[in-house]
Amino acid sequence: MKIGIIGAGNIGGNLARRFTALGHDVRIANSRGPETLAALAEETGATAVTAARAADGAQVVVVTVPTGAVPKLPATVLDGAAPDVAVIDTTNYYPQRDGRIAAVEEGATESRWVADQLGHTVVKVFNGTYAQDILDRPRPKGDPERIALPVAGDDAAAKRLVRDLLDEIGFDSVDTGTLDESWRQQPGTPVYGLAAGAEAVTAALAEASPERGPQWRA
Repeated sequence: MKIGIIGAGNIGGNLARRFTALGHDVRIANSRGPETLAALAEETGATAVTAARAADGAQVVVVTVPTGAVPKLPATVLDGAAPDVAVIDTTNYYPQRDGRIAAVEEGATESRWVADQLGHTVVKVFNGTYAQDILDRPRPKGDPERIALPVAGDDAAAKRLVRDLLDEIGFDSVDTGTLDESWRQQPGTPVYGLAAGAEAVTAALAEASPERGPQWRA
């Protein structure tokens, strides 16, 4: 599968490592230019490109940049992707880092806002995952220590593709619902940062409150 990754921080870099290890064709970009990704490209076999080229031909595109940086991505960033591309959003909104985003402050979920900026629906996943767990915690299907990741999205086909990809890289998944319900996995909720099986993740999602706690501001 062709996968584009926009953002080469801890999450983006480790996803590149995991996807390439399974034989996927990965393009990866950051804000500083492909020459700064030479070491990662050599390590993984991923192709370092500009953000404008990361989605070319991709069936899956991962957007893993600070939320406030999403509007700064090229307006045509998804133009070269496959027509049915699934776009993964791993971002989290932190006002002290991203600046105040009025729509989110007024109640829109983070991923709904990201989708609006990209002009394309997204699937929210990996936003509460520790980056090192992507490398250290994959387990075979049925393993009692396999962890589950919450997944939200409006496009059923895109969500199915992403959940199948999670299964392939060694994780179970739990459907959080639509993007408007993805507040259940935003920072400050019980599932955020939880490394546990599907039953515990499902229970944590049910315990979530849409009210923003003080930790969201910290």
